[in-house]
Amino acid sequence: MGALRDFVGELLECEGAAVEPVEPDRLDVLAPAPLRTAFGWPDFVRLDFGAAPQPGAIPIGLESDWLDRFGALIGERGRCAARQLAVPDTVVAPSDPERLLDHVFDLPNAAWRLRGAAPAWTRCLLLACRYAATSDEKREGLVWIGLNLGTGAVLDGDLLARLDASLAREMHWQAPSPEVRAAAAVGADMTTLAARLPPLIEHRVRHDLASFLHAMRRRLDRDSGRIYEYHDDLRRLAQKKLAALAAATGEKAAADRKRETLRIAAIEREYAAKLNDLRHHYALRVTVEWAHALMLFAPVHRYDVLIKRRKGERLIRVDWHPGVRMIEPPPCDWGAGAARTRLVCDDRLHLTDPEGQAPCASCGKVWCRACDPAACPRCGHAS
Repeated sequence: MGALRDFVGELLECEGAAVEPVEPDRLDVLAPAPLRTAFGWPDFVRLDFGAAPQPGAIPIGLESDWLDRFGALIGERGRCAARQLAVPDTVVAPSDPERLLDHVFDLPNAAWRLRGAAPAWTRCLLLACRYAATSDEKREGLVWIGLNLGTGAVLDGDLLARLDASLAREMHWQAPSPEVRAAAAVGADMTTLAARLPPLIEHRVRHDLASFLHAMRRRLDRDSGRIYEYHDDLRRLAQKKLAALAAATGEKAAADRKRETLRIAAIEREYAAKLNDLRHHYALRVTVEWAHALMLFAPVHRYDVLIKRRKGERLIRVDWHPGVRMIEPPPCDWGAGAARTRLVCDDRLHLTDPEGQAPCASCGKVWCRACDPAACPRCGHAS
């Protein structure tokens, strides 16, 4: 509970309280009037974070409602922050940039040429989104999405994990200087980047929920199979009785046939109702809300790369991050950009995932989803 105790102590000090650590798991707090009003505390209170609370102390733990109460005290503060990443001067750029870029670019229908390289500063937007998936069970989690605003590249996978680890290791929080803010210009179109965020968030949440969805589908298939077997046995039994009465004559036989026919119809209605109940029981609802945003000002080594497709040319930028010693993937104008393969369109030389230039399912025309995101330009079939 040391981390929780330190967090609570720092928060209360920011709110004007006098805090004194007592033993390993306790804090003595002299609370000002706003804190006494918010929490119903007396002037002096002892907070206990241990497994066996001391008599007279207020127990604080992860399982109690105190985290929510402390969160309400923070409010909207701390949800947006800016930080400058410190990198040692001993880190040098790769000596063979073309070989490095050759491992990054996979352009089946285009070519690339390195035009220049220089040190630079960039802005990386790191967004944390909290999701809650509710079905027959509930799953909550936190996903991070990273965007390099200088190049438009998506920061994901190992690169994002290493950035997070590097920030965690650096205990000193360095605010970006005015010179760094001016040097780290936003090179990508902000409207385009804002439009890309929802599909990126959906992709990350789906990836994070893959095991949860697999287990849910397995339970749904199991329950569906049990319901089918039960009602199928009832229906088969009723059909056998009805078949045995097919050759019988008389009023009693007619009444028995009608009874079995009605029974089969009732079994089918009950089966449909049970399936509908099952759909409601396993209906999945996912909510996603923004939790935190960090604007990271990072030193990079920037490569200017010329993309050639037929007679068209487009200059893009790719950054090597010395803080994590990794190069980012090339920018992606459509798709998640998780893999390294990009296809280049003919009209505006958009770089997309291979699915972004797949043939239309209706007319078969190959078209760029970055150029026409809503529908096929030939037949109007929605993507």
